[in-house]
This record gives sequence, structure tokens and C-alpha cells, in this order.
Amino acid sequence: MHLSSGPISNMAAASWLFRGLCFRFRDQNPEVAVGGVFISPAALAVRRGQTAMAAVAVNPAALVVAAENRQPQREMVPNLDNQRRQIENGESGRKRPLRAGESWFLVEQRWYKQWEVYVQGVDQDSSTFPGCINNAALFEDQINWRLRKGLVEGKDYVLLPAAAWHYLVSWYGLEHGQPPIERKVVNLPSFHKVEVYPIELLLVQHGDMDTPHTAQFSRTDSLGLVLRTAREQFQVDPKEDTRLWSKNSIGSLYRLCDIHITVRDAGLESGQVVIMETRNRDGTWPSTQLHAVNNNMSEKDEDFKGQPGICGLTNLGNTCFMNSALQCLSNVPQLTEYFLNNRYLEELNFRNPLGMKGEIAEAYADLVKQAWSGHHRSIVPHVFKTKVGHFASQFLGYQQHDAQELLSFLLDGLHEDLNRVKKKEYVELCDAAGRPDQEVAQEAWQNHKRRNDSVIVDTFHGLFKSTLVCPDCGNVSVTFDPFCYLSVPLPVSHKRVLEVFFIPMDPRRKPEQHRLVVPKKGKISDLCVALSKHTGISPERMMVADVFSHRFYKLYQLEEALSTILDRDDIFVYEVSGRIEAIEGSREDIVVPVYLRERTPARDYNNSYYGLMLFGHPLLVSVPRDRFSWEGLYNILMYRLSRYVTKPNSDDEDDGDEKGDEEEEEDKDDMPGPSTRASLRDPEPEQAGPSSGVTSRCPFLLDNCLGTSQWPPRRRRKQLFTLQTVNSNGTSDRTNSPEEVHAQPYIAIDWEPEMKKRYYDEAEAEGYVKHECVGYVLKKAPVRLQECIELFTTVETLEKENPWYCPSCKQHQLATKKLDLWMLPEVLIIHLKRFSYTKFSREKLDTLVQFPIRDLDFSEFVIKPQNEAAPELYKYDLIAVSNHYGGMRDGHYTTFACNKDSGQWHYFDDNSVSPVNENQIESKAAYVLFYQRQDVVRRLHSQPGSSGPPASSACGSPPNSEFMDVN
Repeated sequence: MHLSSGPISNMAAASWLFRGLCFRFRDQNPEVAVGGVFISPAALAVRRGQTAMAAVAVNPAALVVAAENRQPQREMVPNLDNQRRQIENGESGRKRPLRAGESWFLVEQRWYKQWEVYVQGVDQDSSTFPGCINNAALFEDQINWRLRKGLVEGKDYVLLPAAAWHYLVSWYGLEHGQPPIERKVVNLPSFHKVEVYPIELLLVQHGDMDTPHTAQFSRTDSLGLVLRTAREQFQVDPKEDTRLWSKNSIGSLYRLCDIHITVRDAGLESGQVVIMETRNRDGTWPSTQLHAVNNNMSEKDEDFKGQPGICGLTNLGNTCFMNSALQCLSNVPQLTEYFLNNRYLEELNFRNPLGMKGEIAEAYADLVKQAWSGHHRSIVPHVFKTKVGHFASQFLGYQQHDAQELLSFLLDGLHEDLNRVKKKEYVELCDAAGRPDQEVAQEAWQNHKRRNDSVIVDTFHGLFKSTLVCPDCGNVSVTFDPFCYLSVPLPVSHKRVLEVFFIPMDPRRKPEQHRLVVPKKGKISDLCVALSKHTGISPERMMVADVFSHRFYKLYQLEEALSTILDRDDIFVYEVSGRIEAIEGSREDIVVPVYLRERTPARDYNNSYYGLMLFGHPLLVSVPRDRFSWEGLYNILMYRLSRYVTKPNSDDEDDGDEKGDEEEEEDKDDMPGPSTRASLRDPEPEQAGPSSGVTSRCPFLLDNCLGTSQWPPRRRRKQLFTLQTVNSNGTSDRTNSPEEVHAQPYIAIDWEPEMKKRYYDEAEAEGYVKHECVGYVLKKAPVRLQECIELFTTVETLEKENPWYCPSCKQHQLATKKLDLWMLPEVLIIHLKRFSYTKFSREKLDTLVQFPIRDLDFSEFVIKPQNEAAPELYKYDLIAVSNHYGGMRDGHYTTFACNKDSGQWHYFDDNSVSPVNENQIESKAAYVLFYQRQDVVRRLHSQPGSSGPPASSACGSPPNSEFMDVN
């Protein structure tokens, strides 16, 4: 640096003023060092009364003064009066109000008073010149430059806004080596205040807690600044992930999740320890690694290096549904890249009331980073499972759940946690009202984006066109609604297979098991007709019953719907020769329900009470009217049971009591039971019992004796069993309520244990034969995925439980509804509705759905006007499949997925991962399909840094059979 030969040279001769003259540049402002004190050229000009800066041979641009929000260029030093006005008043003056977040500077009180005296004078060459700004009196020492405690404004210092401070520095300079004392204005509940004493935090690294670094922060500084300061202090590589923890006085740690909030909002105080944690190479965090190892929850291998993304997930106990959904989502390329490149960090929404405080997004990000680190064969999603259960109580515990339901929750949770819309505005939904579809659709999508804008919307959301037509007035309502996945129905067969047991009247024939094909929406009479074709027995001679726990749970009427029969019900069809309800004057046989019971010792206080326990299959026995007596009923039952009940021979005869003929005849007269000469009563219709389902008249309450008696009380000849009238549950307390007196009576055959053991062949009684129809299997023809989508867009009528309110009729209507596809997303999720739920039944449809691996064309389904130049906008390639093996009550989920880097398909079965060929992907187990639009595939692989072949490239060798045999 050199001096010009102008006035500056003359000034250098004045030793009292310019001892050791030199020039330095600091912060782009030229300063003159006079006797060790740095003074700006502008200050020199002020001291000598000069108003021009031409004396200094430097670039005038170097005199630009940086202010907080503006940088005024100083070419001229104002006179003393103007200086006073600029510092004291106006927009840059110290008397203007404080504004939250801006910077103010502390100036030592004595220096400022000296400056005030100087500018109030008229002589710029006066001895009152204050010299450089010197704040030494405000510091405890000149090493750490820590501010003295207890400083008072107006006594020890004055406060200047940033612009005024920079003016003074440009005019007078700052004492060499002194840092400016910059402080922020904080917004307190009722006023603003300059924060003279900032927060001092002790920054440490995880694993090195003994070497803290002290850093000062304003309470209005963001945690992001704290994190950046810590990263700079500890020299962390820009590519590495870091996060902060705070440690309170009792040693508890708390995650500082939202780096956008202020130090004050985070509750940090001076002296508090803030820990910076750096993610490990394998995607885990050091703070969770010890916990994982101690709990046997890690399969980490320090030396293992595999293909990123080829990583299993441990089953924590019925969590295969979660593992399957996570593997599918993890293999969506653009979503995984979004997390791996940390783009989610800037979009975490911690204040969304509909979100989960960013915790689901962070937990999923941790999972993705571990799975795609290439350092794990398998990881344990324990933290993620805990987070899901915390925010969705239906997934608490370790019960089996639906993978699609978890996927729906996860997509919604990620969307809200990453929603770029911080404050959702109210948007009124408008009907089309005759406007063009293009206009209405664009308005609906814009309204959706005003409230919902995230990577999930960018990747998975499309648009429906929904058309509702009122059946009464013909009013048409058209709306456009966003969707995240398609739940498409499977073409359902109108036939149903039922297994039944046929009980013939001929006692020599064993019961037969039949497999019948019946209409799904048919009646009980259709079942009888189908069975008649197998047995040759007329449907009119059949009676259908649901047998449960050795009793009749329900007796069906012919007009009842078959849908009331569940697949798990045990259905018995009995051949009969009459009716169960008696009709006066009818000559038909009477059908009697009969239970089998055995006496069991259930002792009371007198050791004399015997309990009765039901066993075997109940019977429906046809009894001719002319044999309808106790003795006749006994003989008929002996005939019906003859296949497995042995009649006693003459050696088994019981001598009985020695009685004469008169006594024997007297016994016959006194024997309780119905007489064939008695007349049949016709009481009021009553239910046959709480569970029988039969409305009938009492067929044989003759003289009120059959309902309250048992037979025989005593006989000469040995009887194998006794008969008892009982209720529909098989108990004998029929007379306890007057309603049951006229109800359908049931007969019980009561066996003594010894008699049953001696004469009753239990193995033969339980035996049955299988009809040849049992080998019949209702073959289900495979369907194409396109058929399911066509069915999805078919017109349907709303159900009674979900009517539509017609604004024209002003009432709820069962309108017709049609859904059409208007706009498809980058990644289309198709959920195959395999699980069917009705009022009476639940079933899983194991229909084979044929779906293409590549080139799935949606152009015929999208009704939005298409761009002929971009056919790839409607073509999709498969990237993942969630499979479900098993039935309704139990099952197992697995995944097929294509690796975004290698293009190789793999089979994920919890911990196990193995390569597969494309021809192994299609199966009856396919449940949720993930398709990626072809233009997105090309875009992703044309981006810088992308590697590997397209996702639709050929796949490798088949998996080991131990991984595939899961069904």
C-alpha cells in the first residue's frame, strides 16, 4: 500500500497525530493505524476538517458501509450537525422503536457522551474529538471479550441500531482488536427488548462430552444456527447427518427436533449442554446403538458390505404386515432418494395439528437410511413400530393387521409430517354446475394443493371424477376428488360352495358329507334342490339345521337366505316324512327334535344329584300320528338308533318286581304318556326356543302330560334309556316359564353311564361317508387386472347405509355413482380387494389376478384429454408387490420388489431376502401392487449421479426354496 503525495503526506509529518502511520483492510473497510489505534480514513477526514475522501488513494467502493438491511455508500462525511441527526433521529437513529429480530450495538457510555459533546460544538478540530470507539470498559477481559455482569443502559452503555453503528465506525473507527458488541432484539409478551446478555451454550460431541465449546446465541436465534455452529466447530463433513440433544440439570436428554424454532422456544438456558450426534455409516445413530445391542436387536456386521436396499426386516411378532408395506414403500425410487438426500429435513412440519410432530417422518427416514446403507443384512424396526403404535392405537401390540391399512396410515402420516403448507386455509368445495371438466378439475387440484403439498402428493396423489345421479329428479353432481391409491374390486363368482351332512331316515345308512354348489344369493330351498340331485331324495322331504355343541342352534325355513349360513357353520340336512309344526286335521307325520344326554355324577350335599350332559349329533325323527305315544316313540327311536345301539337280548332281561297281571295292567293304566285316542290341542303360535329359529305350534301337548313327564317310570322289561321333554337348549326346566308350556317341545334320550357304555357304539355313531361330490373344487378362472379396473369404473348404486343427499330433492337418495380416472400419479398403488365383508360372512378371494410386469397401459381408462405426443404418461412398470398368504384368521405377508439401483427383483420375507425371476412374481397371493410411470423411470435414470439399469430390466436367478415356501 502506498500514499499519494497529497495532504496525507503532510499529515504524516505531524508526529503528535500520525505516529506509525499504516493502512489495513478489515471487513472491506480501510482503516488507518495511528499509534496502534485503527482509525478509518473517514475519521481522519473528520479530524482534519476535510469533507472529501480524495486524499486517500483507495477505491471508493471500499468505503461501503454494511448495515442490517441496507448498505449506504459513504462518499462524503457529513458535518457535525448532520452526524448528530443521523445518529440520534430518523430511520437510522437510536430513538426509533425496536423491531424484533434486528441487531443493535452497545457503545460505551463515556465515549458516546464525548461524541455528543464533540458534535454539539462548531469546531471540528476541537480537542473534544472522541477518537476511535472504545468499549474496553464493558468487557471483563481482553482475551475472551466477555461482557461484564450487571451493565446498565444509560449508565454503562447506550444502544445504537445497526445503521447508526456502522456510520460511527465508518467515521471514527473501532479500537483495534475489539469485537463489536452486537445484540438481537427479542419479542417479549408485551414489549421488545435488546438482549444484552445472550445465551451461552456448551456444545459437545456425542462420545466426547469432556471437551465442551462455549458459544453465545441470541434467544431469537434458530436451532439451525446452533447446529451449524456445532458442525463448524467440530468440523463435520457436509454430507454427514447430524442432530441435536439438550441435557438438563438432572442429566435427562431431550431431542431438539425442529431446527427452525428459536433458542428461547426450545427452552435452552445459559450453561446448558447441547450434544451434537453424527449418524453412523450404517444409518444408525450412536445414541440408539447401545440400546439395540443390549436388547439383541441388531444384525449389524462391521465388515458386511452389500447392495443398498437389499435388507430384511425382523418380525417383532405378527409384524409381517408392517414389514411388507415398508419394503414396498422403500423401493419407490423417488421417495427413497428424497430421504437419502436429506431433502426431508427442510420440509419437516412440526406444528401441523393433523401431523405427528415429524416423528413418523423421522422414524421412517432412519429406517430408509439403515436399509440403504449397505451395512445390514437385516434391521429391527422396533423404534418405527413404537412410533406407529403411539400415533395409531389400532396398531398397538402384536396382533396381525392389514398391510394396506398400515400403508394408508403411513402415507397419510408422512404427508402431514412433510406438508409444505404450514397454515391450511379454508377451501370451499364447489360442484361442477355445468362447467367444463377441464376447468373444474384444475380448480379441484389447485384447491387440494393449497392445503396439501408434500412429496407424498407429488408422488402418489391422482384425481378422480365422481358423478352422482339422483334416481328421482335426475340431478347430476360432478366433483373431482384426489386419491392416494386405487382399491379395485375383484370379479366375484355368483356361486358358492357349501359343505353339509345329510342324515337319511334309513338307519342302516351312515350320514353322508356333500359339497354343494349353490347360488350366493339363493335360499335354503336352493340348497335342498342341489342336495336332491346327489341323493335322489325330494327337497320337500328335507329339513336344514345348524348344529352347534350337540344341539340345534337354528332350524331353517325354506325361504330364508343362504347368506345367513356362515362358512364355519356345521349344517345338517335331515330326511323327514312330515312337518315339525302340527296342523289340526293333517294326517302328516310329526317331526320331533331329539337330543342325546348322559347322566354324569355332579354330587350335591346328599351325594345324590346327577347332572345331564349332551353328546353326539341330535336327530329330527318323523313319528306317525297313530304311533304317537311314549311307548311308540321309544320303539321308533330304537329303530332309528339301531345302527349303533344294540338291543338287549333275553339274557339281559330284568326280572323286575313280582307283580300279578292286575298290577301289570294297573301299571299300564297309570303309565304317563300320550294316548292315541287323545285329541290334539292347538295353542297359540310360539317360538321353538331362543335359538331354534322356528315358529311352530305345539304338535303333541296331549292332556298337558308330555311336557312335564318322563317315561318309563318303572317297567318289567329293561329299558336302555328314558325319555324326557326338554327345552331347545336340552335342559329339563320347561315348566319354569309359562311361555314355554306351549312352545315346541324337544325330546331328550337320557342314558345311564353303564347302559351307554354297554349298548351305545360311539365310534359307529360318529361315522360318516364322503359323497363323490366332496372331491369337487369350484375352479376360479384367472382375471386380468384391467378387468378389475373396469369393474372399479362401473356405475353402481349406493348402499342403504350410505345414501347421498340430493341438493335438488332436499333428501337422501340411493343415487347411482360412477368413478372415472382423470389424472394419474407418478407411482400408482393398486389395492386388490381380496377380503370380502358382508353382514353374515367374511371371506378371502384367492382369485388369480394376472397383472403385467411392464407396459400397463391406462390410456383407455383416463378420461382426461390425452397428449398424443406423450404416451408414456399412461404406461406403468411394476416395482413392488405386497403378498398375503393364508386366510381371514391367519396369514403371512411378504414382498416382491425391484431394486432401484440394480434393477434386480428380490423376495423379502421378514429377515430373509433372495433374488427372484420375473415369472415368479405373479401369484394368487398378490394383494397390493406398486406401479411407476414410465416417464418417471426415464427421468430418474437421466439425472446426474443416478446409477444402475432401469427398474424394468431383467432379473436374476430364482430364490432358494426355503425362502419361497411360505404358504
